[in-house]
Amino acid sequence: MDAHSLALFVDIVEAGNLSLAARNMKMSRANVSYHLAQMEKSVGMQLMRRTTRRVELTEVGQRLYRHGRVIRDEVLAARETVAAFGKGLHGALRLSLPTGFGHMVMSDWLIEFKRLYPDISLDVLFDNRVDDLLREEVDVAVRVMSDPPQQMVAVELAQVRYVVCASADYARVHPLPSNLAQLADMPVITSAVAGRDLRVSAYQGAERRELTLHPTLASENFQFLREAILAGLGAGLVPDYVVGPDVAQGRVVTALQDWRLSVFGTRMFLLRMPDRYQTLATRTLVDFLVAKARAWAA
Repeated sequence: MDAHSLALFVDIVEAGNLSLAARNMKMSRANVSYHLAQMEKSVGMQLMRRTTRRVELTEVGQRLYRHGRVIRDEVLAARETVAAFGKGLHGALRLSLPTGFGHMVMSDWLIEFKRLYPDISLDVLFDNRVDDLLREEVDVAVRVMSDPPQQMVAVELAQVRYVVCASADYARVHPLPSNLAQLADMPVITSAVAGRDLRVSAYQGAERRELTLHPTLASENFQFLREAILAGLGAGLVPDYVVGPDVAQGRVVTALQDWRLSVFGTRMFLLRMPDRYQTLATRTLVDFLVAKARAWAA
């Protein structure tokens, strides 16, 4: 067994199956299978139980994987140190942001980050899914949810507060609700699916209620939702950052301020996979985003 074989074994485990490992390593599946068989032959024990869809580690395979991951990460760190010696911070990162908060708040943060670290390449996705990180497509993801997935490393960034709101012109003609029941009778603009029931949790002190709404205009594009609210098309149910400047300038008014509303969750997390090596560029970006988010939430 050599370091190259051990690193290949770690890559196979983290890919989850031989086909994906082969694509990631730009090798044929047969070649990956051959190297794995040779490694098992040199060890004298089976390391994996293979099926057509996934691999499952034996006990010795699990132990070997833990050692191999440490060795691989140390080699990667050594290479990174040598490559960065005498140079500015560099690297390539893929980052996935929620559509609303990403576009309307985090875009300015990332532009600032790029000015600070021009040699770090960023590939920025705007998406609300979690499985992209699970499929190893991204290095870091930011998501709004109730609780983070157990299989990921999560850092809570901020609380997200939803508000019921409408344009000032709309509210003069159509009074905003003074209680939760009235909201259910209004045309609702939100990020759910139009025409489908939306279950909303509402909290006031120790009291908790469930509310069913019927959105009449919906989109994952929060800038569009803001424009629809300003156009007077109904009552918005959106995170407060979507209409914050408009509320401050009197273009939008809010209602039901005593209630804390939850649509898809009220906590924002930075997520990453626990077994993936964090480059210096990744660690720098994570620290930057955590500091920015906490300053924003303060």
